[in-house]
Amino acid sequence: MAMRRLPWENFAALAPHMSSEQRRAASVAGAAHALHDGYTDLIYIMLPLWQAEFGLTYAALGALRSAFVGAMAGLQIPAGFIAQRFGGPLILALGTALSGLGYCFAGLSTSFAMLLGALILGGIGSSTQHPIASALIARTFAGPYSLKALGAYNFAGDLGKMTLPAALSLMLLAMTWRPALALLGILGIAAAAAILLAAPRYGPAETVTSHGVRSADGGRERQPFALGILTALGVIDSATRMGFLLFLPFVLADKGAALQTVGLAMTLVFAGGAVGKLVCAFIGARIGVIGTVWLTEGLTAAGILALFPLPLWGALLLLPLIGIALNGTSSVLYGSVPELVEPHRQTHALSIFYTGTIGSSAVAPVLFGRAGDALGVWHALVLVAGFVLLTLPLAALLRGPLSRH
Repeated sequence: MAMRRLPWENFAALAPHMSSEQRRAASVAGAAHALHDGYTDLIYIMLPLWQAEFGLTYAALGALRSAFVGAMAGLQIPAGFIAQRFGGPLILALGTALSGLGYCFAGLSTSFAMLLGALILGGIGSSTQHPIASALIARTFAGPYSLKALGAYNFAGDLGKMTLPAALSLMLLAMTWRPALALLGILGIAAAAAILLAAPRYGPAETVTSHGVRSADGGRERQPFALGILTALGVIDSATRMGFLLFLPFVLADKGAALQTVGLAMTLVFAGGAVGKLVCAFIGARIGVIGTVWLTEGLTAAGILALFPLPLWGALLLLPLIGIALNGTSSVLYGSVPELVEPHRQTHALSIFYTGTIGSSAVAPVLFGRAGDALGVWHALVLVAGFVLLTLPLAALLRGPLSRH
């Protein structure tokens, strides 16, 4: 009996049969996702430095993260509509350049207000990435290859979460944070030019079949209730992730971690998250979406609580496993979105899903930050671990709709 292929092996087998147009789409979407997700999570490395530089509270630190993510989340649906009028590649390139400029200005900031404005600018630019790049993948890879390509696109985002924070940590060994952020901002401006040149163009109603042939969208039964539940699960999952990452640098500092160790720790979490998105896609194919949600969210809560008694070295060993559970849920959630709507509505459905999940990641740091100010970091972390368990009864409501796909 033939062995079942793992998700990344399936995509690798698909790659030699892709058309040049599909290769370009996969490369542009994956690179854009890696850069923008890396930009988003660079902020975590900077939180202790900004706290020391500007004398900020935990709530103010949460507001900085929320400024970037809030602008990104709130403008995703408008970005999708603008892209339909002026073309996805142009808007994605302009947004990427704007995010790069935001980091350049962050490096020039001399006050909290200037830093806040720079992060809002970067978030506005990053609002273009999820709706446009994911829609590019959904259009270019139709049929049975769509979920594989979408999984690879999301995996690329986690590669960015690993590489850019790691690069910043290394740069901080050689220079101060201001020129380091400016250099990473220039990278975004260069990437914008590459996106504009390389991205394929489509008409408003076109998709590409598995053989690279353009065609009109087909039909599929709508599942609006299921999409709403799926989005609610994503909201809770994303808020949990943001709350955990907000407090993690300070938890590690309490255990004696230096700044470079915190950077390593964040990289370990993001590396686990990247593996989790692939591994949990494989698990989801075996036990289903509901079973995977119960498994990953339960392990997330248990992993967070297990950090309490561990010394620093033990916490570092545990962080990749927490990262697998923390990010693994999202793999089965966003991978199910295209299955619940008609193909021509996938861009809109993905915009709604990403707006909800990223919007929660904008609000969550402020709310959890206030909890941290009122209760202390450790008690707030217990709150985060309890919050994620709300997904368990909610996931059961998806058993019927997702069993039909």
